[in-house]
Amino acid sequence: MKSFLTCLFVVLSFVVGYGQSLDSLLKPAKYRNIGPFRGGRANGGSGVVGDPVTYYMGTTGGGLWKTSDAGHHWKNVSDGFFKSSSVGAVSVSESHPNTVYVGMGEHAPRGVMTSHGDGVYKSTDAGKTWKHMGLKETLHISRIVIHPSNPDIVWVAAQGALHGKTQERGVYKSTDGGKTWKKTLYVNDMTGASELSIDTHNPQVLYAAMWEHMRTPWQVISGGPGSGLYKSTDGGETWSKIHKGLPKELGKMGIAVSRANSDLVYAIIESDSEKGKGGLFVSKDAGMTWSRVSSDHRLIQRAWYYIEVTPDPVSYTHLTLPTTCNLCRSRGAPSQ
Repeated sequence: MKSFLTCLFVVLSFVVGYGQSLDSLLKPAKYRNIGPFRGGRANGGSGVVGDPVTYYMGTTGGGLWKTSDAGHHWKNVSDGFFKSSSVGAVSVSESHPNTVYVGMGEHAPRGVMTSHGDGVYKSTDAGKTWKHMGLKETLHISRIVIHPSNPDIVWVAAQGALHGKTQERGVYKSTDGGKTWKKTLYVNDMTGASELSIDTHNPQVLYAAMWEHMRTPWQVISGGPGSGLYKSTDGGETWSKIHKGLPKELGKMGIAVSRANSDLVYAIIESDSEKGKGGLFVSKDAGMTWSRVSSDHRLIQRAWYYIEVTPDPVSYTHLTLPTTCNLCRSRGAPSQ
């Protein structure tokens, strides 16, 4: 113990003794911004399968950016093509990486300001040129899912207008590369799709989180009878509610199926905070039943902003969840 305290004293003396000179040493250092010079927050982004240095990033006020050198340099690829600047979702085809879909309108609403978008844009040349593909009135798109082997089959999770009622929300599907769209999941004019996830081992299976919400000048509405989790087993044509084991009061939610094990589905759920019913839930039977595995309030205390869950694509023992100030990573696997 004595030797430990001696070492500690020496270390502290070194830090204190050189603290002032450290400022003078660092003063000549110049910092530079290596990210985009404009754009604000980033709500959507995507890597490219098989290319570890290429990424796309969608910002809330500066359009879409691309890096081809792992973030050392960024180039705006939407200027001159997009008619709005707020990006909500970015998705790159796994089978045809030159095909990129972008959904407009930030999906993480803020109390002070949230910018809407004008539908879906598509590129077939890795972001060099873009074409508008419709869904202009959806305003806020939270996720775009592309079929793992056919880039013409696409699903869009449309969160819809934040400040008013509209029927332009829910889950949309296209089988012709975005030329036409069919709305396949709709609940009511206040409930939009906040998340969408596909089972890459069986693309006929999809999961969706539906969120009843509205922001008025005097009130924030999050949750209601329209909120719920849904599953499709026919490629998103029809949907069934999956709720056994979930709390009755549901706010904003995120849902994701594990690539490592298709039976494992995770959901991060905002519920009545006073009753402590929210948290991280897991299903071990592909959504048939659910159980809560974490009630940590930090995971949901700013649900409008941070409700997302991302399972590790290789190991079912790891999860990533954004929280109010950090990324939480879980290493605790559900028992098999």
